[in-house]
Amino acid sequence: MNSKNNNNLTVICADILDFIDDPAIAGENAHRFFAKGALVIQQGKVIKLGFEQDILPTLDNTATIIRHDGKLVMPGMIDTHIHLPQTEMMGAYGEQLLTWLTEYAFATEKKFANEAYATQVSKLFLDQLLRNGTTTALVFGTVHPQSVNAFFSESQQRNLRMIAGKVMMDRNCPDDLSDCAQSSYDQSKALIEQWHNKGRLSYAVTPRFAPTSTPEQLQKCTQLLKEYPDTYLHTHLSENKDECHWVKSLFPEATDYLSVYEQAELVRKRSVFAHSIHLSERELCCLADNNAAISHCPTSNLFLGSGLFNLKTCEDHGINVGMGTDVGAGTSFSMLQTGNEAYKIQQLQGQKFSAFKGFYLATLGGARALDLEGTIGNFAIGCEADFIVMDFAATSFLKFRISHAKTLHEKLFAMMMLGDDRCIEQTYIMGKSAYKRDANEPFLSSQAPRSAEA
Repeated sequence: MNSKNNNNLTVICADILDFIDDPAIAGENAHRFFAKGALVIQQGKVIKLGFEQDILPTLDNTATIIRHDGKLVMPGMIDTHIHLPQTEMMGAYGEQLLTWLTEYAFATEKKFANEAYATQVSKLFLDQLLRNGTTTALVFGTVHPQSVNAFFSESQQRNLRMIAGKVMMDRNCPDDLSDCAQSSYDQSKALIEQWHNKGRLSYAVTPRFAPTSTPEQLQKCTQLLKEYPDTYLHTHLSENKDECHWVKSLFPEATDYLSVYEQAELVRKRSVFAHSIHLSERELCCLADNNAAISHCPTSNLFLGSGLFNLKTCEDHGINVGMGTDVGAGTSFSMLQTGNEAYKIQQLQGQKFSAFKGFYLATLGGARALDLEGTIGNFAIGCEADFIVMDFAATSFLKFRISHAKTLHEKLFAMMMLGDDRCIEQTYIMGKSAYKRDANEPFLSSQAPRSAEA
């Protein structure tokens, strides 16, 4: 298109990278890289991408040109599984999943009955996402509707594309974190009516996992998804072997863990199952046949000792996979650090995991898992302009290390293995700066939250 007659254009000039396919499928053709590229944005969306030398002569002098010379611009990262209320207890010592839930997670989640506290944590949580270059996340709230109200309210003020839901639990949990099948339906329905598709927000029906929901509650989840078919289903699956045995004892008629959800008609497009480590061949085929997605959470899986995710098997079955930090069992908000641990998990299984695969999973792979390809995840024309500016010289050592890298892949791999939030120089939301490293205070709104009891 000829942009000479288009006003209010913003042009980002930098080295630019995005993905148009999975490297496991398209190899070197999966990514696009423009050294000295230009990204043209109008009204918060991408209208052109290419080399600076080709694009700038087509624009008139009303375009705003923002230069990030020598930096790398990429789509914003997408976290496909994370827990808002577990922010304050990241790094809680040393238990496996079921004990960890009882000792740490449930105790923390009780505080979110206090909406003021939920608001404080939501601000801090969103600040951390932006600081780490994450622009979209699929988020667990707590059983309290006010946790979701607080999170969505803060997200809306920042114009973020976020997906979240109220946890549904009606058994095997503390009494003050329990709802019932009907109340969980009623509260979720009210939240959907209030927030779903409001601005850039979407709702996820969120049963915690099979052991904490009765069959009656799972049927209420199904009812919500049928009434609001463009909402999401967000839950856990086959994270821990003891959990899998527990599910079998609670649902003896079920063929396997996934069949509990399948029998309730919860395995579908826009269903995202976190972890999915210990899956049978039948379960893998079921996920693929129903276009459901998996969120791979490597830092959490290692921290809790849950097991090693078999990415290649999911690739072979054509299952959409994104990556999740799974904060707070996950130990970093950084998708760079998440890719770091994902590499090690594949190494332990004798499988390769390239930087291209890591950055694909953190961007377009996440968008595909969330059924948002064409909206976020790359710089296709019409995509929302959520993107990050990455600094290869963020630390003196990283600068030294990357100076010895000979190829783009070597640079990206060093960034994935050695990088963290310091590598994110700037985060843009719909074409506007929302976080800037070294000048954080004008962009970040929160202070450390005080205890809900204070």
